[in-house]
Amino acid sequence: MPIDYQKLQKVLVESELLTKDQLNMAQEKSHSTNLPLEKILSEYEFLSGEHLGQVIADIFEVPFVNLKKKSIEDGVLRIIPELVAKKQNIISFDRDQGGIKVAMFDPGDEEIIQFIQKKTGEQVVRYFAMSNDISEALAHYNRGLKEEFDDIIKQNIEAARQKTGEDLELPVTRIVDTILEYAYQNKVSDIHIEPHEGQILVRFRIDGILHDVVFMPKDIHPFIVTRLKIMSKLRTDEHRAAQDGRLDFSVENEHVDVRVSIIPISDGEKIVMRILSEKSRRLTLAELGLENTDLQKVERGFKKPYGMILATGPTGSGKTTTLYAILKILNTREVNISTIEDPVEYDMEGVNQIQVNAKTNLTFAHGLRSILRQDPDIIMVGEIRDEDTAGIAINSAMTGHLVLSTLHTNDAPTTLPRLLDMKIEPFLIASTVNVAIAQRLVRRIHQGCIESYLPKSDDIKNLEKSLGKDRAIKIGLHKKGFRLYRGKGCKLCNGTGYEGRVGIFEVLEVTEKIRQLIMQRSNSDDIRKVAVSEGMTTMLDDGLNKVVKGATTIDELFRATRE
Repeated sequence: MPIDYQKLQKVLVESELLTKDQLNMAQEKSHSTNLPLEKILSEYEFLSGEHLGQVIADIFEVPFVNLKKKSIEDGVLRIIPELVAKKQNIISFDRDQGGIKVAMFDPGDEEIIQFIQKKTGEQVVRYFAMSNDISEALAHYNRGLKEEFDDIIKQNIEAARQKTGEDLELPVTRIVDTILEYAYQNKVSDIHIEPHEGQILVRFRIDGILHDVVFMPKDIHPFIVTRLKIMSKLRTDEHRAAQDGRLDFSVENEHVDVRVSIIPISDGEKIVMRILSEKSRRLTLAELGLENTDLQKVERGFKKPYGMILATGPTGSGKTTTLYAILKILNTREVNISTIEDPVEYDMEGVNQIQVNAKTNLTFAHGLRSILRQDPDIIMVGEIRDEDTAGIAINSAMTGHLVLSTLHTNDAPTTLPRLLDMKIEPFLIASTVNVAIAQRLVRRIHQGCIESYLPKSDDIKNLEKSLGKDRAIKIGLHKKGFRLYRGKGCKLCNGTGYEGRVGIFEVLEVTEKIRQLIMQRSNSDDIRKVAVSEGMTTMLDDGLNKVVKGATTIDELFRATRE
């Protein structure tokens, strides 16, 4: 039984979860993108996934389950065969005396209910879950892949050693494919293949932290390098110069782009691959970690027809992901959006995306000049690296365009003096910059094994010393029963206690007082004082709010803010 959209729309408006204008906008976007209405409502920030899921579950008259908050035991998971679960987009997540609890996008599917009941001899308790949540939870089937991964690698290494010439290609191809697939399934952002004196080390960056995964014999290293060079269309006879390329592969019905960098080091050629998965670009601003007034400031910034929104922070802090989340909201048929990126990390339908190419002199500055002749409404510049790009971007914002870009600064207030350093006139900065967003990424506590604990007295003293008295009072550090959170570590999170990441933010909205400081060429400290007095939440304070709520740990916060 599909969702009754008329009933859904009526409930959403009557319960004041959406206005009629918002609903009409969502319906128009659904028609123009050919995506289901519920997908538009959750992905384009009209409504949070949990709110929407609860409403739809009420229409189906079944309970709602947020699978992100569930730890699924392997025995329960495998009640439903993997192929059936993936084909039907369902998952069994719990079991008790009442029966097997099954999360479904269509709880009215009697055929699959009868199949499970006949197979198990138990009752099925139906729950509604959002389709994308079920898809992500289905990755639990791959959680025990570590042993399988090691076995496949060992088998193919042995096969590789017994073969020569063309016969060697097959096992080496399987080794490379296994590394890529295993990385995708475990939400790896970067793969490092490092040659050492007697062996190769494969390391994965998961949630910002590098983990050793597998050691392989040194003698197959040249063949792995050659295989990856062929896949990336790089020169196989070049071993002394750095090379950059791209490859792509398909896994679980998703097309995945991989950026490949190969450099010569003392023990051979080191390979680093950045996985650019579409999944990592589907997040909404709220899912990224923007909350309350910070989210409102960003929304005010991108709803203006012109001006500049800048995301700042070090490499790997999620700046581009934040800009993609904004573009996703702005991407309608009524506007012309163009981007210049290095590289294009995620293809967005309806957006004109240009890849920087140094060989043809297609730089950020040259690409931006070309975009301005294409009648754009909204422009995204991957990064402002030099004075030329900064000047064109600022002038574009001045002449009626909304410009989104990234900049390398440590915090939001430093963004404005940084533009002064790039020879931009104060009056141009003051009149064009709408919002500066500084951010870092911290690991989320795995909700399947989260626990609260009472910090020891020594820990409380150290925390007060690190945070300062005012912040300690603000979070209630000395109150009786004050608790912090951590992950115990379990099989599902590989014993780390973490799963996924969330942003901590500092959003500076350029107000009249801030404009006056820019005109006076004030330093970042003066700008920060005024911004805080006007209600800006600092990155540390935003992080502390997330620590108190149990989203991350105090150790993670300090790691991210003190780097």
